[in-house]
Amino acid sequence: MTRTTWRLAALAGAASLVLAGCGGGGDTGSGGATGGSEEPAAAGQECTPPQAQATGTPSTAPLKIGSLLPETGSLAFLGPPEFAGVDVAVKEINDAGGVLGNPIEHLRGDSGDDTTDIANQTVDRQLSAGTQVIVGAAASGVSKLVIDKITGAGVVQFSPANTSDEFTCWQDRGLYFRTAPPDVLQGQALAQLITSDGGQRVALLARNDPYGSGLAASTERNLVSAGIPQDQITKIIYDPNAASFNPEIDQVAQFNPDAIAVIGFDESKRILTRMSEVQIGPAQKSVYGTDGNMGNALGEGLPAGLLNGMKGTLPLTELSGDFRQRLSAQDPSLTDFNYAAESYDAVVISALAAEAAKSTNGADIATQINGITKDGEKCTDFAACKAILDRGGDVDYDGATGTLDFTDAGEPGSGSYGVQTFDGQNTISDDVTYVRVGAQS
Repeated sequence: MTRTTWRLAALAGAASLVLAGCGGGGDTGSGGATGGSEEPAAAGQECTPPQAQATGTPSTAPLKIGSLLPETGSLAFLGPPEFAGVDVAVKEINDAGGVLGNPIEHLRGDSGDDTTDIANQTVDRQLSAGTQVIVGAAASGVSKLVIDKITGAGVVQFSPANTSDEFTCWQDRGLYFRTAPPDVLQGQALAQLITSDGGQRVALLARNDPYGSGLAASTERNLVSAGIPQDQITKIIYDPNAASFNPEIDQVAQFNPDAIAVIGFDESKRILTRMSEVQIGPAQKSVYGTDGNMGNALGEGLPAGLLNGMKGTLPLTELSGDFRQRLSAQDPSLTDFNYAAESYDAVVISALAAEAAKSTNGADIATQINGITKDGEKCTDFAACKAILDRGGDVDYDGATGTLDFTDAGEPGSGSYGVQTFDGQNTISDDVTYVRVGAQS
């Protein structure tokens, strides 16, 4: 497997980079969630992220971790590696003695997508069961449906895959965290990929939700910062539930770009099929995807070679062979590993935070999460980190995703992205290029 690494300087200073993600595109309402969260700050506006407050009544009850991950819906292809990451972490933590002397429990749950009420039903069951941490959701739009309900109940929500910039300053009582870097960072990586390939006239075709419109806006800003004139960029937002995407694809064709980014989920299959029919697909243009569609599931059922040459960015860390083996032992059917490491780290960080807080109350755990990822003695697994805590030390957990160094917003201050390419069999090639953007570049 060929892997090379290249780094980008952040296009803004480290502090302003993170704070730029206070808003995002798409609907900014709470999506019917319960609780009194204020809407997030507008994109580009500085904010002070809320911080968790200790309960004052620590609990040593067994730690229950619920998962809110896609078994069904538009991101179902991400479910298997994410569930595998959670299950491997739970097993290894329990093999090392559990948390506060008790084994931890995983309450598996489906998130569906934002066209269903599955996520709310799952969260209701998990809150009733006494979970203190819920790992999920994968889709930013789904998290918006439940974030106020979860954090309002004093429970930690820890997403392995949310990337919408809106969550950076969400009024979440300091109880929302994510191991995936925000789209303000992926926008840099995608823009750099397009321009380094020579793109000079760019179309951004994005689904209308916090993920799609937010990432499109970030990419557009970074393309302009890279020197592409505004009139050489078109941004088209589509309804992912539309019966046809022909009007939007016709707009792209009329614009006649040399580079096209498709920012979508499983509907991307229909979009790319139509793009190829009107001669603007990967065979004719430089076409790019992102984490919502850069999986082998995209190529299933498509004509041979239709995706050949299509590139994309997704939050991705170079996984060790040992970690891949542990995942495959948990789920031998895995073909993609997207967000497995992020899911694993979300569980391990939560468990270590409970050990540091000497409590399994959600808010107590939340007070320790950011500190677990920075400014202490380096360690890379639960058992080694727990040994440091047991002797009164401070840990800096660098896990399966590498360096995390959470900001006050409870998210990585830098992001590692993989650049992947589809081959002639419509499958993702083993050749991966890695890029790190942000404060730690």
